[in-house]
Amino acid sequence: MKVFWTEAAAVPAPKGFAIHLDGRPLRTPSKAALVVPTELLAEAIAVEWQAQSGNVNPTTMPLTRAANTVIDRISLHRDAVVAEIAQYGETDLLCYRAPNPDRLIARQAQAWDPLLAWAADDLGVNLQVTSGLMHCLQPQDSLDALRNTVAQHTVWQLSGLHDLVTLSGSLIIGLAVSKHHLSAEMAWPISRIDEAWNIEEWGEDAEAAALADRKRADFLNAEHLLSLLSPSSGA
Repeated sequence: MKVFWTEAAAVPAPKGFAIHLDGRPLRTPSKAALVVPTELLAEAIAVEWQAQSGNVNPTTMPLTRAANTVIDRISLHRDAVVAEIAQYGETDLLCYRAPNPDRLIARQAQAWDPLLAWAADDLGVNLQVTSGLMHCLQPQDSLDALRNTVAQHTVWQLSGLHDLVTLSGSLIIGLAVSKHHLSAEMAWPISRIDEAWNIEEWGEDAEAAALADRKRADFLNAEHLLSLLSPSSGA
């Protein structure tokens, strides 16, 4: 798509706020009305469209992509998305520790144990920790509590939470950011302890580093999306 508009603006609409390009409302790829729950989010999406020049570059529009995903997919398959996110609790990154060396074991414990303690205190979730990659069966009541916590998120919040969890490999880390226990800036390196260790030991591959940078940007964008959603919006 080539840029054909001169002004992108957030406009009040039924059930939220729309984004207009020279007065014409945006639609999703499935042709649904692109209406978001808060003015802040609508204004941020409008900024993404206003910043385009020449040909539209979707990679520079993470909030627009998130809105399209919520409207065209998540809102239609909410229960499946909740189940997908909650399933990460069964194999949470924080529960699988290195068998050696001692310095890595200590580094993981220092970063991850406080988060598991937070989950126990704030979420009522007690997850078991194991050494190595052998599957560790988690208590069903804890898995149920995690699913209930995920299900409390609105469809818009689920979009941000989904990225936080899948990019970090940890439902606990995702919920910690979603619930403002940790910032994404703090949480990202906590999720990358194993990768950081390998870089220290063997050096960094340029392609892997570029991929990690893109994942980090997506992780931070997920938190940004959540910050633009009003807790009382009911979205």
